[in-house]
Amino acid sequence: MTYGSAGVSIDAADDAKGRIKALVESTFTAGARGGFGGFGGMFRVPEGATAPLLVASADGVGTKIKVAIEANRHDTIGHDLVNHCANDILVQGALPLFFLDYVAFGTLEPAVVEGVVAGVAAGCRENGCALIGGETAEMPGVYTPPDYDLAGFIVGMVEESRVLGADRVRQGDVLIGLASSGLHTNGYSLARRIVAERMRLGSDDRWPGRAESVADVLLPVHRSYVAALRPVLGHIHAMAHITGGGLPGNLNRALPGTMDAAVDTRSWAIPDVFLDLERAGKVERSEMFRAFNMGVGMVVIAEPSSVERISASATAAGVAAWPMGHVVAGAGRVILN
Repeated sequence: MTYGSAGVSIDAADDAKGRIKALVESTFTAGARGGFGGFGGMFRVPEGATAPLLVASADGVGTKIKVAIEANRHDTIGHDLVNHCANDILVQGALPLFFLDYVAFGTLEPAVVEGVVAGVAAGCRENGCALIGGETAEMPGVYTPPDYDLAGFIVGMVEESRVLGADRVRQGDVLIGLASSGLHTNGYSLARRIVAERMRLGSDDRWPGRAESVADVLLPVHRSYVAALRPVLGHIHAMAHITGGGLPGNLNRALPGTMDAAVDTRSWAIPDVFLDLERAGKVERSEMFRAFNMGVGMVVIAEPSSVERISASATAAGVAAWPMGHVVAGAGRVILN
């Protein structure tokens, strides 16, 4: 017997590594040390930091990966992953330093690996972080081809005195919504079921009332807010990345226990993709707000005098921003009005 007869191809792994070498090296920043192929990635802590805190996060892309697999589009799902992770540490005021990825297959396909890592590399370049390591695994019997899974790990840094969070929030602060680019990477289990069972559509079918296909509508890259907010982090008290759980399950994480977030849901137009899913699935509006971001990918909490500055920074980066409510006395709840 051979390793190949057991379902693991070393030749395919070597092919995949050869394909991604240039992609990985394209992300190297000034802090990256060592070359491609080491057993561990190395990164130098930026000079000039006085009390640096490292901020780390790990995540996946949920069942959005099934949409990518069914559509045979593998070059955006990695970009989703990096942007999601970058947003998660941004809410604490941290900026990305480096990233690691993990992708596991039932049968390793070098071209698919190349597509996935191309997306990861694009996300790293967008967010200014280096891809300094990762793992590509072939695990027959665990994943059934063409399925694969993807996870990412990010490390960033913030000065201890500049950490953002609920302890900075004050009554009277304004909630600023930043537009999402679509479903991002959450709610896809419900969305896929509605599309398949109620709308009876496949990934290549045209989305009702639009020129785009189902894949076109469901696969836009999860937006990063690093470029939009980096210039104004010093004017922000707290933030909430709107992921699984929607506004009610994420904005509450940025609140002290003595205050509520009063959200005016009439302050923005909910994008059509969410309304289409709501109608086709006969989903209650409250459930929609728990499952999806409903057009709001990030909520910034700041004092009223900073609203214009923060909104202008977002607009300059191509991200729509608007006041969407206030912080009021309460008990740590999110109130959708």
